[in-house]
Amino acid sequence: MNLMKRLVSEEEGQGMAEYALILGLVVVAALAIFTNVGPAIQNKFNAVAEALNS
Repeated sequence: MNLMKRLVSEEEGQGMAEYALILGLVVVAALAIFTNVGPAIQNKFNAVAEALNS
């Protein structure tokens, strides 16, 4: 019974869980941005490569 009380009252792991959630949200946001902006960046790189080759 003491073990259950201690597990419920301990809060050390909550900080790490919050950081993990924030990191997950940042990753999702970065993927969304790169998915939408990626083709435009690829077109720019292709244009530069074509200009250098000609």
